[in-house]
Order: sequence, then structure tokens, then C-alpha cells
Amino acid sequence: MRIAEISPTPEQRRSSTVTVDTDSDQSAVLSKIETAIKSLERHSPSHPLPDSYASEIQLPLAQLSQLVPLPNSAKLFVWKLSYRLWNVCVDLSNASSQKISEELAKLRQLAAEMLLATADVAGIPSPAFKAALFFYKTGLVWFDLRKFDFANNCFEKATDLVSNIEINSVSDYDERKLLLDLNLARSRASWEVSDRNLAIALLNRSKNVLFGVSRNYNALAHQYLSFGKTLLSTSEVSTVNEALKLMNDALELCEKGLRVVKRTEDTLSLKELRLKTLRFIAAAHLQNDEFESVLKCVKVLREVGSAGDNHPSLSVLAMKAWLGLGRFAEAEKELKGMVLNKGIPECVWVSAVESYFLAAGAAGAETVKAVFLGLLGRCHVSAGAAIRVINRVVGNGPGNGEGMKVRAKVVGELVSDERMVALFDREGAAKERTTMHALLWNCATEHFRSKDYVLSAEMFEKSMLYVPHGIENRNLRAKGYRVLCLCYLGLLQLNRAQEYIDEAEKLEPNITSSFLKFKILLQKKDHSSAIAQMQAMPSCLDFTTEFISLSAHEAVACHSIPVAVASLSQLLNFYSSGKAMPINEAVVFRTMITILSQEPGNDTDVLKHMKRAHVRQSEVGADIFFGKCEVGRREKNWLAANAWNFGVRTGQEKNYELSSEFFKLASELYKIVGDGNTEGNEEMVCKSIILAVSAIIAEEKHQKGTLQEPEIRQAIELLSRAGKILTSSSSSIKKNDDQIAAIEPHFFFVYTWSASDLYSRLSDAGSQQLQLVKNFASSKCCNPKHLVQIGLEASQGPRSNPEVAALALNSSLAALLASPSPDYQTVALVLRNLITAGSIHKGEPDDDSIMERYKQAYRIMVGLKEGSYPSEEAKWLAMTAWNRAALPAKVGQVEMAKKWMSMGLELAVKVPGMDMYRSCMEEYLGVSCFASETATTLSVEEVPGRISLESILVSIDNFFNRYPFFVATVVFIWLVAIPLVEEYSQKYKFISAINAFKKLQDDPTAQLLDIRDDKSVASLGSPNLKILNKNAVQVSFREGDEQGFVKRVLDKFGEPNNTTVCILDNFDGNSIKVAELLVKTGGFKEAYAIRGGTMGKEGWQEIQETLLPPSVHIIPKKRTKVPKKQDTNGDIPRVKENTDSPASKEIKNEDVSSVSPSVRSEGSPSKPLSPYPNAGYLALENMILPRLSEGNTHHKSDVAETEECCSDYGDEVVDTAVVVLNDGSGEHRYDLHVVYSASYRVPVLYFRAYCNDGQPLLLDVIEKDISIDSAKLLTRAKWTFVTQEEHPELGRPWYMLHPCGTSEWMKLLLSSDVSAAQNRIPREKYLLSWFSVVGQVFGIKLHLEMLNLVDS
Repeated sequence: MRIAEISPTPEQRRSSTVTVDTDSDQSAVLSKIETAIKSLERHSPSHPLPDSYASEIQLPLAQLSQLVPLPNSAKLFVWKLSYRLWNVCVDLSNASSQKISEELAKLRQLAAEMLLATADVAGIPSPAFKAALFFYKTGLVWFDLRKFDFANNCFEKATDLVSNIEINSVSDYDERKLLLDLNLARSRASWEVSDRNLAIALLNRSKNVLFGVSRNYNALAHQYLSFGKTLLSTSEVSTVNEALKLMNDALELCEKGLRVVKRTEDTLSLKELRLKTLRFIAAAHLQNDEFESVLKCVKVLREVGSAGDNHPSLSVLAMKAWLGLGRFAEAEKELKGMVLNKGIPECVWVSAVESYFLAAGAAGAETVKAVFLGLLGRCHVSAGAAIRVINRVVGNGPGNGEGMKVRAKVVGELVSDERMVALFDREGAAKERTTMHALLWNCATEHFRSKDYVLSAEMFEKSMLYVPHGIENRNLRAKGYRVLCLCYLGLLQLNRAQEYIDEAEKLEPNITSSFLKFKILLQKKDHSSAIAQMQAMPSCLDFTTEFISLSAHEAVACHSIPVAVASLSQLLNFYSSGKAMPINEAVVFRTMITILSQEPGNDTDVLKHMKRAHVRQSEVGADIFFGKCEVGRREKNWLAANAWNFGVRTGQEKNYELSSEFFKLASELYKIVGDGNTEGNEEMVCKSIILAVSAIIAEEKHQKGTLQEPEIRQAIELLSRAGKILTSSSSSIKKNDDQIAAIEPHFFFVYTWSASDLYSRLSDAGSQQLQLVKNFASSKCCNPKHLVQIGLEASQGPRSNPEVAALALNSSLAALLASPSPDYQTVALVLRNLITAGSIHKGEPDDDSIMERYKQAYRIMVGLKEGSYPSEEAKWLAMTAWNRAALPAKVGQVEMAKKWMSMGLELAVKVPGMDMYRSCMEEYLGVSCFASETATTLSVEEVPGRISLESILVSIDNFFNRYPFFVATVVFIWLVAIPLVEEYSQKYKFISAINAFKKLQDDPTAQLLDIRDDKSVASLGSPNLKILNKNAVQVSFREGDEQGFVKRVLDKFGEPNNTTVCILDNFDGNSIKVAELLVKTGGFKEAYAIRGGTMGKEGWQEIQETLLPPSVHIIPKKRTKVPKKQDTNGDIPRVKENTDSPASKEIKNEDVSSVSPSVRSEGSPSKPLSPYPNAGYLALENMILPRLSEGNTHHKSDVAETEECCSDYGDEVVDTAVVVLNDGSGEHRYDLHVVYSASYRVPVLYFRAYCNDGQPLLLDVIEKDISIDSAKLLTRAKWTFVTQEEHPELGRPWYMLHPCGTSEWMKLLLSSDVSAAQNRIPREKYLLSWFSVVGQVFGIKLHLEMLNLVDS
């Protein structure tokens, strides 16, 4: 309605003002509204609309609503103002090319609100519909502005205005249309705010206002379809079913509309909408995997009308439905049919082909190719369309499996087709050619990143077909050849890679080509050529030092250590030239050292480069070399710490010379100052110096050499520097005692020990050595056990210092006894050494001072719990105190002898297990006339009143002879049975090598675990247990990695709780610790540590030749044959013999049967199995006997192994006898051991016999090897002459010549000797005389020259 349509009354026409029938208030309000509208009418559309207009109208309008009821004339004037306001908004909107602003929307709503306030005006037809129309159109504006709440408000007000109107009474077409449009608009707005139920309800309500008009059916059906399409796009099963329901409603509305349609154009529109709805219904069924329904819809669509529906999507829908049903033939038919339909858009057939390709996979590759090429030849396909096709097939990147390869194959065949290449060679296709090259290049790059070098190389080669023409052609081709070189490098086709890089270098020689050549040479393992190529890189025009760094990284990746080192060395040359470099020089050195440390045997090179780094930092300064601030400190600490670590490792590997050099270098590096610091890490400097000097001393001992005096003084000078630092450090950290306790004591000890050792070598440094030890003993860092070690070192060897030893041992003893819980094992050791040193270094024994030591020991033992003081040491004290009575008794010092015997008895009382000894001591000490009882058995006349020690010992010997089984049983229980029971009660324990082999042989669950490192296993392999159907398991053990070690072991063994492991190390080493770890942490049933390991005493190697089958022998990977040494007689090596005292040179004749058993000395490597410790034995092993029983002749033979003394005291050459042996390959071999019997007081010959393969011989076989006379005696009294007993030192069963008659025939043998008449004979002569008899059993004879030599 226009403003003119509002008809005023005649009275209104005569009125010249606005306030004809209103009062003054109404006139004022309406005047304000009119003024605002006039101002708005004058507003220029070119200027933005201010916000003030809406407020200027809204306030008066609110005032007007308070003045109701209004007269009709005022209402008509309001309607006129409303229409004026609406028209202004329309004019402003039309004049502006921009979207309607919110300000205009507000003004429109104000116009509608003005009509709503006067909706009951008289004189205007259908005022409610007109006001509702304003609200409807305003709501549409708000809807377009996405202000759905405002839009809903307007639509609801419009609905309220027309809700009371009877629908059947509405006859106007526009009014009827408004009723439908309002419902549709409200439905759309509700849908947008996700009120789906209300939206659908409003659509259903709209069916009541269709009024039988086809256009209304079309509009409502279109809205149903729109909502269905929206739901279909969500791809959810529930929403797809709801979308189908909405689309079916739309289809039903189309059918109803077609029944009432009257105009042709409306018919066509409804039919088109129906076909569209059917297509979307088919798509919904396809999305719901209802493929049969899809095909039905397609069939209906194709049969509709005379020509049917030829929409391009039908073929796609049908093809996908056939694919879903697995009927590829029908799908292929649909796809090929698309080629003939020129109306199908490119995007449609590309999507169809891709869908078929993805569903059919490799089987449909040829079909896809044919369709593409058919499409290419069907019409004028543009280069851009071809790019889109290839892009669709290529996808977003490489897939997985077969589909990826099929895609690449299809793309490769398509882009290599001549028609495709010609398409991009046309004029004007340069841009598309570049795009195709980039597309194929990117596709190849993705395959390269996924390491599919075959497909990558193929795609790069195809991309070369589309290299753009022009200036870039040469560079792009060179780039393509380089990446193809990389692809074939990845495929290890080095010759092809070489061809491509040669072509690239011809087109564009640069540093990249040079680097790729370097990579090829690395892959070919041509290290010399690779180094030469790397050294030639700086000649390239575009060279940068980063390529040298890359060369080093590539060499490391290829495990080419020489090339990596050469590359880094080349890089370091640029630093020397002063060229600016991106990283610090220290980083390069760090990388080089790290690379060298990865391979064993590079320690010398590491040291060289570390020294070179130290020189460089001295030249350029620490801040420039390492860097500043935290980076510089970290680099400096890394270099110093690695020098330290290499020193530790090389020291552990016994390469002490390198170790000392590393520690010296570490001291220099820790001393470096920089970044404003005034001093280095003095503590680490001190520690490094101390360890460097200790490594020098260790190298001397390891090489068995001797340091020269200049070297000694140089080492002392180094230690003096450490001493100053140590002293200053101790004084500066007094406030922090914990730090001193944690850091200093150990190094203070090593410093003191090393300095003491060096001072002892100088003739003029005795006082300095003594003062050094005094300072250490008086320091807070002193540890009693450290003093013990220093004292033992000072008391032994050719450079001994008794004064220093006494000071150290006395100080340690005082400190030990002053502690709350003394270590009595160490106390006993100190007392023994003080007693021994007092006897050795003072010449004649100082009985008073030594007696005081014994008394001190006794006082210590008084009040102690049983077992607190070591029983073996206590026995030694008791026995040696008792035995010291021998000399005073001989010279007639009865009181002194009684004093020593009393001391021995008092000590024996304190020792558990010496009851038998104690009873004998008490018996003979209390008897006043024991000398007369044995006078008839002695060859020496006794002086009245003089005690005879010989008689005491002979009587004890008689007691032992009368009750041998009692004595043996007591000793066996004490020294063997009880320790064995304690040992067997543990699940982890030591085990001998032979018993370990038996355990592996007899126990199916037993396995051998080799814990040595790889280097040790490489030089000395694990035992081969194939004979037992087992394999040795090798898992290296390292300190600090216990948990990782247990995990690796458990990975090797499936059921640890049912597995017994025998653990093999180089020596004893970590084997018992690993055994305990596997039992307690790993849950193994049992774990045995093989004593001696592979190379230790009585270890696997030592026993394998005699006790183990050859198949399980450990064979060194590299053998060094040692020439056999001969003595001056030219026959066999000298035999070494045990002594009870290093100073003893001869014994009495009677001493052979009266010497009391000695006790094991400190420092013995292992606890003997003999009940008489420290006896030792002489050994002649691996000997081949002459077959005397068969009449063989004697002739010389080499002895395969050097005889060695098994005594615990040390080596002393006493025998130069020549033993004539037999030579015979495959003969029986004998091991002979001479062991002193404490019971019979005579030497006993133990022996064992075996074949070359280690198989032991039985006694019946041995009879055939010994002399004829001995064989007859053996036959008559087999177990009297020869008996089998446990070897007292080795703990294994050996044969022995029974010693029951040895004492008698030795007395007869020596009765004519002059020295025997004087009751003293040389020990050597005694042994040779004895061996001249027992050696006859095995056909061994001694040369007369040997006896003559002993006599002389």
C-alpha cells in the first residue's frame, strides 16, 4: 500500500496541521517522529547511516504507546509516517551496493512496530496483513544478517497478527502466499538455531495453507528437499534416514502439485524438482549402503517421460551402486558409458573414475587407463582439465600398499602417453606445463619422503617430460638428474646413480653434484676416493663449509670412520685459516672425539686430537675456542671430562701409559680459565694429577720395568702440585665436612701411597716419606685400612722402609681399636705383619717386643664374642707362639720357652676348635719329666733341667699316629664340613670350573652365562657346549647397569625360576655379584660363580687340558707360542719349592717329623682345602712316562708346560736336577705333586694320569706304566702302596704313594750323612734323597751332578 492509499476524511483534508484531532502531547510526539523521518529522507545514500536515527524514532514511539487509545486520525497519520519510513529504508538499500546494514534493519522494524501499534486503524483494508508483511520482510532482512533471534521475533509477531484470521476467508493471492511464506520463513529460522523439531512441525503446518496452488506445492517441496540435503551432508546413519523421510515428503508434494498444476512452466518446474528429489533419494540410499534401492531410483529416473533423465550423476550413482554390490562388470559398463556422454562435466567423470579405481584396485587399472585415454580423445580436453585429472588420481600424497603402486602406474602411463605430452606442447600451454611438472615433482617427492625410491624415481623421470622450455630448462634438468641420483642411491644402484650425477654435472657443475659424488664413493666403500672428493669440494664456486660437515655426518652414517675423521680435519683447517665459521671449533673436536671413541683401538688418535684441541685453545683463547657463558663452560667440561673418562677406561684396560697421558691432559684442561673466571677446577686438577702418577707407577709394574730417576723426580714434582692443591682445598672447605668426607679421603690416600712409593725409590728421601705418612696419619681424611695398605707396601719388597711400615701399621692398629666396632679381620692382619716385621727387620728376634704383640693380641681377644676375632688368625697366633718356644728350649732358656708355651696355651684357650691342641699343650706343659720319656728315641743327649721341644712334638706326633681318624675327623668337620654346609645352604655361591662342567652335564636346567665384555669374548671365546646339546649365552655385565643387565638376561631365559646358571667371567671379577643379583632380582633357581673364570687360577683354561673334554676347551683366537726355557743343564726348567720362612735355608734331620703345622700367610690368593694351610706343593705336570714295564728305552723329551711352585710364600729356586723323560705321541700323561704331610711329617707324592684327550686312567692301566718292581708291589698290596685320596690343596681325588714307611727308610737313607750326624741336613738334599727313591716308581732318575751340586 502506498501513502496515497491512506484516505483522509474531509475534516483531515481541511486541517493544515498534524494535530487536528489530537491533543498537544500526541502532537508533540508525532512531530518528533515526523522530524526524524524528514531528517532521514534528507540523508545522502553515499554517507554511512548513523545510529542516532533509530533512537530518535524509538523514544517518541515508546511515548506514543503510553498515549493510547489514539484517535483514528492519529492512527492514520502514524500509518503514513510508517510508510514514509519504510520507503526511505527501501530507497537507501537500493541506492547502496553493499549489504543491508543493521541500522536499516532496525529502522524497518520500527516502521513495522508503528503499524503494529495502530493495527486497529479504520479506513485501511486488511491492516493486519499489511503490518504482518512489514514484519515478514524485516524478518527476512534479519535472517540475511544471520540475526536469527531478531528474525524469529519478527516472524512470530507477523504470525500473531494473522493468526486470528479465518484461513478460508482469505481470498487474496498475496495474502495466501504470505501465510505460506511466514511458515516457511519461521521453519528456516528454527532450523538455523538447531530447533529441528519445530522446523519440521512448521513445514507440516504449511500443508494447510497450500490453497491448491502448484507454486505453493513447489515452494514447500523445495523446503523439504533443502532440509533433507542438509541432513544428508552429515553422513550419519540416523540423519540419513530422517533425510529420506523429508525427501519422500518432498516427492509426495511434487506429485500432488502435478495433479493441480495449470501452467506449463509450473509443470516443468515441478517435474524438474521431482527428478532432483529422486536423485537425492538415490544418493541417500547410496550413503546408507542400500545399493538395490539406488539402482531402482536410477531405473525410475531413466524411464521417466519419453527421453528419461540424462543427468550426469545417474551414471555415477549407478556405477557406485554396482561397485557396492561387487559387480565390477556392470560398474565398468557404466563407467565406459560416461565416455560417450559429452554432457558429463569433468568433475563428475573424474570423481567416477576415481571411485571405480579405489573400489576395483589393481584389477581395474587397465579400465581406468582406457577411460582416461578415451576421455582424452573424446573431445577437446584442455591442459588444465588434464592437470585436474592427474591431480585427482595422484591424491593428497602416497598411500599404502598396492593402491599406491597402481595409482603411480596409472599416472605414469597417462603422463607418458604421446597425446598427453602433445597436449602440453601446444602453444599457450607453458603455464600448464610448469604446473604439470610441479605436480609430478611433488608426487615424486612424497614417495621419496616415504622411502619408496622405485616409485619416486619413476615419477621424477616422468616429470622430466614436462620440464618448462626456456631459461629454466637447463637448471631444472640438472636438478632432476640430481634427485634421480638420490633415488638410485637409496636403491643402492650405484652405477645408475653415477650416470645421473655425471649428466647433472655436465649441465650445472656445483657443490651439490660434488657432494653426491662423494656419497656414491662412500656407498662403494672407496674411502680413499671419497676423501679425495671431499678435499676437492672447496674448489666449487658455491662451496660452503656446511658441506664438509655433511660429509662427516654421511661418513658416520656409513660407518666410515677414516672418512669422517678426514672430513672433520679438513673442517678444522678452515678454523686455522681464520675464516668465520658458524659453530665453535670445540664442537668439531667434540664430534671427532665422539666418532673415534665409537670404535675400539682409537685411544691413541683420541689422545692426539685432544692434545691438538688443547693447543688450539691455548693459541686462540678459551672464550674463542669454547665459546662464552654456559655454552663455553659446557664444552670445556665435556673435553676435560672425556679426557678423565678415557684415562679411567684405559687404566681399567691396563693400558697405563695412555691412562697417565689422558689424566695429565685432563689436569691441564680442568686448569683452563675463561669467561671471567680467575681459576679453574682445582679439585679435578688435583685428582687428575694423582691418577696420572698412579698410572705411571702401575705401568711400571705392569711392564715389569723400572722408572729412571728423572722420571721419578718428574712424577714427584707433579704430586707436589697436587699436594699443594689438596692442602689448600682442605683448608678452604673446613666448613663443609661432608664434602671432605665424600671427595678427599680416597684421593688423599692415593696421593700419599703414590708419593710414598716414589720417595722409597730415592736414597735421600726417607725422611720425606716418613713425614708424608705422618701427615696422612694425623689428617682427618685418614682411614685405618689405607694406613694398613701403606704399611704393608712399606714392609715388603726391595724398597721396604721398616720405620714407615711400623709407623703406618701402629697408627692403623690404634685407629682400628679406637673405633666403636673394630674390624678384627684387619686388626689380625696388622698384628701378624707387625710380628713378622719385628722378626725379619731386627735381625735376632726381639722377644720382649714380639711377646708384647702377642699379649696385645690376647688382650684384644679377651671378652670378644666367639667368632669376632678371625679363627684362622687366632690359630696362627697360638701355634706360632707355641713354636717360638723351640729355639729357647734348644739353647736352654727354659723360662723363656715356658713363657712362649704359656702364651701359646693362653691364646689357644681363646680359639674355638683348638680343643685337641689345647689338651696336648696343657698335658705336656704340666708334665715335669716329659724329657725322660722320650730320651731313648732321641739321638741328642739332653741337659738336665732343659726342656726338649722335640720330645713335645714327637709325643704330639705319636698321639696323631695313635688316633689318626679322630684327628682327621675333627679337622675335616672344622675346616671342610662346616664351611661346605654354609656354602651349600646359599642359592648363589662359588663353584670350581670342573664342578661347573659337571653341573652343566648332569642338570638339564643348567645353562652357562658368559658375562665378559665383547672384546674379551672376541679374543677368547666361550666354551663350546654342543657336546651337551647346549649353547653358552653371552650377556656383558657393566657396573651401574644392573637393572638393564638383568632385563637382558631374562630376555635370554624363558623360565628363570626353573633355570640354574653357571656364570663365567675373565677371573672371579663380578661373577659372584652377578650370581647374587640373578637370584635375588632375576628370580633364578640357583646361580654359581665359576671360580677363576676363564683365565684365573684353577679356572676353565687351567683345568681344561687335564679335566675337560677337548670339545669344550677354550681356544684363544690368537696363539703366541712361548719357547721352552732350559736351565744351565739344558734339560728341564728349575723346580720351585715352598718354604715355611723366607729366611730358612736348612732344617734338622728330626724336623722332618716334628715340625708343627704352619698356618696360611696373609695375601694368599685363595683359601686352601687342606686342613694344614700354607703347606703348598711342588708340581711336575704333563709328563710322558717311559713304558718301563714293556722294556722301553729312555730318551730325552721336552716338557710341554713349565713347572711352577704352588707355595703361598713366593718363588725360590732350589733345584737344578735334570729329569730324563720319555717322548711319545699319544702316550699317557702324568702330573706329579709333592705335598708335605703334617700327620706323617714327611713329603708325599700325589699323582694323576690321563690320556691326550683328558680322559683319566684307571689304576689297572697305571700298573702298565710304572716300573716292574713297583707293579708287583702294587699287585700284592694295591691299597697300601697306592691309595686314592683328596688332594689337600686342590680338593680333587688324586692317587698317592702311601707315606707310612717314609720316615723309617729316610732315616736309613740319611744315616751315613755327616750333616745327619749333626742333626741338621740341607732341605734340598733331603728332598732330592727322598725323590731319588719315590721317582723310581715312575722311572724318573736324577743325575749325579745334581747331588754333587747340592753338596757343594
